[in-house]
Amino acid sequence: MNRIFPIIAGLFILIGLLSSTIFVVDQRQYAAVFAFGELKRVVEEPGLQFKLPPPFQSVQFFERRILTIDTPDAERFITAEKKNLLVDSFVKWRIVEPRKFFISFRGDERMAQDRLNQLVKSALNEEFTKRTVRELISEQREQVMQNIRKKVAEEAADIGIEIVDVRLKRIDLLAEISESVFRRMEAERKRVANELRSTGSAESEKIRADAERQRDIILSKAYRDAQKIKGQGDARATAFYGEAFNRDPQFAQFYRSLEAYRSSFKTKQDLMVMDPSSEFLKFMKSSRPQSSNSNAAAK
Repeated sequence: MNRIFPIIAGLFILIGLLSSTIFVVDQRQYAAVFAFGELKRVVEEPGLQFKLPPPFQSVQFFERRILTIDTPDAERFITAEKKNLLVDSFVKWRIVEPRKFFISFRGDERMAQDRLNQLVKSALNEEFTKRTVRELISEQREQVMQNIRKKVAEEAADIGIEIVDVRLKRIDLLAEISESVFRRMEAERKRVANELRSTGSAESEKIRADAERQRDIILSKAYRDAQKIKGQGDARATAFYGEAFNRDPQFAQFYRSLEAYRSSFKTKQDLMVMDPSSEFLKFMKSSRPQSSNSNAAAK
């Protein structure tokens, strides 16, 4: 019995030594093998790996997935117009060279994030000081992002980090500047609105004047054509009257007298004082006019 316990203890020690020489690399991680604090090798392939037991060798794991740096507080930057902006950004990054990463930060991700924050802030400051607010928020926003990503990526490559993306989540003016910018934008919109109104009014007057001119032309042409037709009708009527009156002058005299009577006695209130033997009333004395043909027959 006394011999069994040393054997069991020896087995446990052996198992412990064997387990300390085996480690598993996850597909989401890198494994760095150290010997007395010196980096010996980097294991990138996932699976079962072997090493010497401590204190001869030890293992440290690094993330190979994409990591995010999302600063909780917005940073202040100055534009080319000397205006202060509050900028909120985030960075997507990952470790691609564990050896460089360990040499640069001793494997501390917190230190790596601080370094990347400094790089991004420097790149943002460089780009913002060269541009106006309008360019940053609309016209050149994508170009600014590309420049920042390129600059940060070049410097991060030296420390074993790949920059996947850099984005601006929010760009705000300071409270004291926002009011003045709003007032200026309001004044600009009012100016544009007034300009559009004046242009519309001028176009309206132009259209109205053109319509009136066309109306006057159409009316004048219509009046001209009407007078022409009326003149032609009067000419034909005069010709008909002349032809008819030439055939019977006595009837013509009678017809003109009737027309004169019609014009003179339009209403019952009309009153004329004249001699009954007047020439004007001669046709009222007879029931019908005597035509020239009947006079000839009487003779």
